[in-house]
Amino acid sequence: MQNRRDFLKQASLLLAGGVVMPQLLSSCAGKAAAADSSKYIGLQLYSLRDLVKEEGIQKVLETASKMGYKNLETAGYDNGKVYGMAPAEFKKMVNDLGMKCTSAHLGQEFTKEKEAEVMSWWDQAIAAHNELGVKYMVQPWMPVNDKTTLDDLKMYCDYFNTVGYKAAAASIAFGYHNHDFEFRKIEDQLIYDFLLDNVSPNHVFFEMDVYWVQEGGGDPVAYLKNRPSQFKAIHIKDEKEIGASGKMDFKPIFDQMYANNIKDWYVEVEQYTQNDPVASCQQSYDYLNNADYVK
Repeated sequence: MQNRRDFLKQASLLLAGGVVMPQLLSSCAGKAAAADSSKYIGLQLYSLRDLVKEEGIQKVLETASKMGYKNLETAGYDNGKVYGMAPAEFKKMVNDLGMKCTSAHLGQEFTKEKEAEVMSWWDQAIAAHNELGVKYMVQPWMPVNDKTTLDDLKMYCDYFNTVGYKAAAASIAFGYHNHDFEFRKIEDQLIYDFLLDNVSPNHVFFEMDVYWVQEGGGDPVAYLKNRPSQFKAIHIKDEKEIGASGKMDFKPIFDQMYANNIKDWYVEVEQYTQNDPVASCQQSYDYLNNADYVK
């Protein structure tokens, strides 16, 4: 399975359109009624990443709209383009389908030797996403291995602070998205807590992936309750489709999200039953749309 870091590095390979798959269109037939839901359910487009290559971003957006999703987070930025399109063009396509694009995943590895190059990359990216009109730009990974030190983590915190200052000048909030490795310890310090403690809370927020927090041994509700100002957006995720594993108790998570006044959250599906991303994303939408604790 392609991981997030490799996906971001190779995003340009996923931008080309292909032939429309009849089975995809048929699987969406009759689903248009889902779009009538008043619930504001978001989707991280990484969930449909393979289909972008197979049939093009417009068909993928149409599919997401037919499922009922209203709020999108992208994962296809490259060289000033969003899924190969000018940001304003992509925004219009999304809006014309009755959806909004409020967040974007993108990022760069950082070294002090490449600081000027990396910051120039971010300047272009911020300008593009300002044109796109997102509220959030989120880096969804950072390099951590057995040799990583607290000094390395502090360097990344400082790096994120700098990007956060730049993004804030364009009225965009910059954030970081976790996996489960942040719940390992370095020198007796939990990586996730170290990051939370060492970024500027006014310039770097955290997009919590609730599944990865739990898989790492953390408590999503406790983090939301104890650090309400540091979480602005949420990934609702399960092992595969939302609700399918039985591992995740989403109700207290949503209750705390609403208590914290978190308005933007996105379904992300990384693994699919029977290798069918459309069915998995639709099942996830239906599960949440029918949950009485979801507004």
